[in-house]
This record gives sequence, structure tokens and C-alpha cells, in this order.
Amino acid sequence: MVFSSIYFIFSFLPVTIVAYYLAPQRLRNGILLVASLFFYAWGEPVYLFLMLYSIVFNYVMGIDIARKRRNGRRGRVSLFLGVLINLLILGFFKYYGFVAENIEAITGAVLPKTDLSLPIGLSFYTFQSMGYILDIYWGRTKAEHNLFRFALFVSFFPQILQGPIGRFSSLSTQLYESHSFDRKRTEQAALRILWGYFKKMVIADNAVIFVDAIFDHPDIFDGLGVVGVLAYSIQLYCDFSGGMDVVIGIGELFGIKLDENFCRPYFAVSITDFWHRWHITLGTWMKDYVFYPVSLSGWMKGFSGFARKTFGKQTGRTLPICLANIIVFLVVGIWHGAAWKFIIYGLYNGLIIAFSGLMAPSYRKWKQALHISGDSRGFHLFQIARTFILVNISWFFDRATDVPSALLMMKNTLTRFDLRQILDPGIEIGEASGTTYTIITLVVILGGCLLVFAVSLLEEQGRKLPEIFEKQHWLVKTAVYLCLILALPALGQPSGEAGGFIYAQF
Repeated sequence: MVFSSIYFIFSFLPVTIVAYYLAPQRLRNGILLVASLFFYAWGEPVYLFLMLYSIVFNYVMGIDIARKRRNGRRGRVSLFLGVLINLLILGFFKYYGFVAENIEAITGAVLPKTDLSLPIGLSFYTFQSMGYILDIYWGRTKAEHNLFRFALFVSFFPQILQGPIGRFSSLSTQLYESHSFDRKRTEQAALRILWGYFKKMVIADNAVIFVDAIFDHPDIFDGLGVVGVLAYSIQLYCDFSGGMDVVIGIGELFGIKLDENFCRPYFAVSITDFWHRWHITLGTWMKDYVFYPVSLSGWMKGFSGFARKTFGKQTGRTLPICLANIIVFLVVGIWHGAAWKFIIYGLYNGLIIAFSGLMAPSYRKWKQALHISGDSRGFHLFQIARTFILVNISWFFDRATDVPSALLMMKNTLTRFDLRQILDPGIEIGEASGTTYTIITLVVILGGCLLVFAVSLLEEQGRKLPEIFEKQHWLVKTAVYLCLILALPALGQPSGEAGGFIYAQF
């Protein structure tokens, strides 16, 4: 089941909410757990058993690590086994085909093939579970001894498919405490859910027409690479951030505040800042469980000493951080998918961040020599534009079929740019996907983007829109709700139902 299906919107969600608030407090966690397992099993029932295995395994490993810590032992072997099994499960389902294909290409050996599809949400609940046992090992949280409570933490249906990646120390407390129905919170949650559906169904699902046509047929639309990547930039942001609005809004319907996952990333002034704003919980997970362990490891300390002796104190102090960032983003790239293009995507981001770290002293000198004020509005806008361009270059690798296709599209963007195809009202750019492009589609996308930009700009200036909305007259609020509701079928795809969310494939 997906959040955009009519079964979820008109049946599953309202029934679950009513059952939750009508039930006695002692039964509510059980209702959420049953609803979450049913939600996950709806599309691929067989993979429910994989998730249940993951739940039981990590529950047992968490208790075992905690017991060894109480007895004065570190539990390092248990931690290693816990992390290894989680990674093997994730690796088998997500990367076996990629690894086998490359081994066959290099050695000529023929390896067994599998027809297994990737279980939905596997990366998210695996990372969440690994974070749990790592936090127990480091003494950041206590082990949960109630299996059903731990199962709810892993499987809580709003965040099981596409995050955010929750921490046991914060999410478990909210899941297990009592909640009462609150009108104000429900109104704000409903608005956020509708806003998320608007971004997904009206903007992202219209943008995908151009994305699929241009990226899947670069030989036909060879002069529209820049249009394709900008459309993908729109699709990806509105699909993912819209999905997060729906997820967080649903959580708030039950009185549970999930972690924010987006903070207006296209206003970022650097790639580092972008990753502090985009998929925030993945970034903090990588920082806590990859960056710090790598940068504080014994071999990295040895490398730091070597770098200081070889390159001097300043560079020697920066190089280990740069190397750790490259490793982190290599992992981020691999997490995004089993293909060389995702590895290139991750390394691209890591190398830019590493290079920026090494060049930071030179940047300061250049700005001083050129009398550039880092606080000026012009320089701030330049940083935003520069970052947006760098991010969109990375999207070529993220969306293109493979690395050669990405490089070819970037080349054609510079040498064959031609807007005449996109401005031709008779072009059937989306016919292969069952939809036909019209000028109206383009107007809907651009109009939706302007609305998203206006809202984001107000939020970037510190305006708290939920509080502003709450103060409005009930007629104004009703009008906003109606406009959003009517926009979904009127401006969305003709099929009347949204496509699946992109990050649910992870």
C-alpha cells in the first residue's frame, strides 16, 4: 500500500485513526502495530516475514549487547554480528545483481541469478535498526525488552517506506506515551498532508512526463538535457518533500512528531549546506554512524599524523576530514542504488565537499583581495545559484540510465541546446507513459513551482506558516483546504491516482 492510493486515503487511514482514538490507551500501541504490519504486507506479503525477522534479530542483539555492557564487557562481537547480518540482508537484496554482473564482466564466471525484487523500505528500516543497536553499544540508549514495542518502533507505518530514519531515543518515547485527539493539531496535520499531496500529485507527477521522455530517449530529445534535469530537480524535490509532508502530517494525526527531513535545500549556499537541508535524517545517520567512527578510528589518526608531517599543520588537519567525507558520500551513493552511476553521484558530492574544505583558506583570501563581502545579498544569491547548478549536475548521474548517458546528456546540454521541441504544442513528449504533453501541463508545473517557492521563501525568512494559518478566519481556512483538495484531481494526472513515491524504492 502506498500513501497516494485511494485505499490508503479513504479507507486504511481514517479507519486506523478512529480505531486508535476510540480504543482504551492500553490497546492503542497494539492497534498501531497491527495496522503497520497490515500496511506493509498489503503489496508484498512475503517480505513481511523479512521485516519480522529483522525486528526479532535486532531486538535480540540489542538485549544481548546491553547485557554484556552491564557485565562489564563491551559486546563488540555481538555488535559486529548485528551490523554484519543487517548489511548482508540489505546487500543481498539490493546489491547482489550489481556485484554478480561486475564479477562476471571481470572474471567471465557465471553466477546464479535471482528474480527477487527489492523489498520496499528495506534501506530505511535496516538503517533504523542498525542505529538502534549501535546506540546501545555506545550507551546512548537502553535496550527495549518489550518485543511488541520494539516492533512498533521499526514498523510504524508512516515512516516505514521512505523515512525519516528515526532514533529510538526520541521516537520510542512518543510512540509509547498516551495521546489524545487535538483539533488544532489535526487541522495543521491535514493542511500539511494536503500540501504534500499537492506537491506530489500536481507538480512531481506532471514533471515526470518530461523527465521520463528526455532521460529515457536522449537520442530523440538531445537538445533538452537541461530541461530534463531541471524537470527532474522539480520532480525529485516535490516527490520527496511532498512525501515527507504526508508522512509527518500522518504522524501528527496520532500525536507523534517525526523528525523533519527537509529544510528548503534549494536555498543552500554550498553542497555541505545542501546536505544539511536535504534528507536530513540520512545525513545525521551518516554523520553519527559513519563519519565519526571513521574520522576517530585508529587508522585515521595515523593518517592524520602522516598528513601533518607531510603537508603541514593546516592541511594535515583538514585532509582526514576530507577523506572521511569522501567515504561517507561513497556510502551515500551506494545507498541510493546498485549502479556505477550512484557511486559516481556519491563521489561527486564527496569530492566537492572535500575540495571546498581544502580550499577554504584560499577562498577567504580571494574574497578579501576582491573586496567581496560574505554577508552581501549579491554574494548570497551567487552562492545559492552556484550550489543549485552543482546539485543539478549531480542529478544527471542520479537519473540517467548509466554513466555514459549522463555524460552524453551533459555534453549535449552545452552543444545542442534547443528549446523548440519543448515549445511545440503538438509534441507527444509523454505518450510512452500514457500521458500527452500540452502547454497547460507546463503552465501547471511552473505555477506550482512558483507557489512552492513563495511558501519556501516565507519559511526561509522565519515565518511560521502553521501559526499564521491558525489565526485565519474559518472561511479562509476552508477555502485553502478546498483549493488544495480540488487541485489534486483537476491539475493532477488524468488517471486520478498518483504514482508511487520515488524514495519508497529504497
